Amino acid sequence: MTDWIGDTFTSDAGWSHLEALVDVGSRMAGTDGEREGLELTRDALAEAGARDARIEAFQLQGWERGDSAIRAAADLVASGMNACIALPRSPSGEATGEFVDLGYGVPEDFETDLDGKVVMVSSDTPDSVDRFVHRREKYYHAVEAGAAAFVFANHVEGTLPPTGSVGTADAPVGDIPAVGVSKEAGARLSRRHEGDELTVVVDCETPEATSGNAVAELGPDTDEYLVVSSHVDAHDISQGAMDNGAGTATIVEVANALAAREAELDRRVRFVGFGAEEVGLVGSSLFADGVDPDRVAAVVNVDSNVFGRTLKLDHHGFDALEAAAERVSDRFDHPVSLGEELVPHSDHWPFVERGIPGYMVSGETAGRGRGWGHTGADTLDKLESRNLREQAILLTDLVAELADESVTTERRDRDELAAALEREGKATGMKITGDWPF
Repeated sequence: MTDWIGDTFTSDAGWSHLEALVDVGSRMAGTDGEREGLELTRDALAEAGARDARIEAFQLQGWERGDSAIRAAADLVASGMNACIALPRSPSGEATGEFVDLGYGVPEDFETDLDGKVVMVSSDTPDSVDRFVHRREKYYHAVEAGAAAFVFANHVEGTLPPTGSVGTADAPVGDIPAVGVSKEAGARLSRRHEGDELTVVVDCETPEATSGNAVAELGPDTDEYLVVSSHVDAHDISQGAMDNGAGTATIVEVANALAAREAELDRRVRFVGFGAEEVGLVGSSLFADGVDPDRVAAVVNVDSNVFGRTLKLDHHGFDALEAAAERVSDRFDHPVSLGEELVPHSDHWPFVERGIPGYMVSGETAGRGRGWGHTGADTLDKLESRNLREQAILLTDLVAELADESVTTERRDRDELAAALEREGKATGMKITGDWPF
């Protein structure tokens, strides 16, 4: 039966959910907006036909934005939402030091005297480096080098200061004040103030807060199950349309399509809209801590798709996941992009690090970095409903494929995963950010 394909391609369930999420306003972790997004997602999964739809609440370190700025003596040199914003989980306070532009901020750039200095790095990674160097890795290199403050400069034009959290699981609030500045503000800082004494000011509050995971289920009540997930939270400076309203809208559309195919499923499917991804994978880490790894057949985690038309499926070297994706691509005569390297970010990772087979599902885009993501320009107008529907069709069939009892998914040994991270050059950054789980 293929009626479900036509129904999905003409459905507005996912797109309507996306519109509802972006219209919430801020969905920052631990806020009323995130709670509203979780409730909307719970209700959308229930309306799709999933059972036992609920929100599983948890406590977390909250963070509330105030003003931020960079000053030279009494003069403001970067301030306001178009130039300079605090990075979530930056501590409140101010720090003064000599300003140094470190360029890309790859690890070797920190091998100089940075004690007491205000350091600026780019959000980009050069092509000469064969891995993406994450913002948090750059931040903690600066901390280890004794820097007084951290400035994260966007490499994308448009007066768009980037956001993104600092902090670790053990110490959720970072060590030194941290701000994001637009490409234009960063260029001016580098041109006018290299070597000058600058002060970075961050005003914020760090109350205790509550987040949660929206959970619902389809299919038979089997011991073994699949996890189909996304994260509902988004940064407070934007609509969070691509990151990750799109992923959450997609799993809602998949739930609607799978409800029509429920009789075909041999394994239970647990849909989870995670909370607090943007501040350290908090919701997914708590959820993964509570599962029996032998009962999770696979994880399909959708994060930042739809903006790119072609689905990117990072399968982390799990052969069964690669083969399943290839079968779906062949069946629909539709391209998908496959990646086998480990992606130690987003909500699949707390499962994959335990050896559980998992995909990171995104949209393939040109260039490195997040593009419009993590800026105020992550808005609904940049996405297309056609892409959401096409991707939901492919992912529905992928989930149905993995739910077939004839498909077996082997675990990966944790020592093997650790060795792969070392081989791919990712272990260094994970160790400095406190994310090394081995």
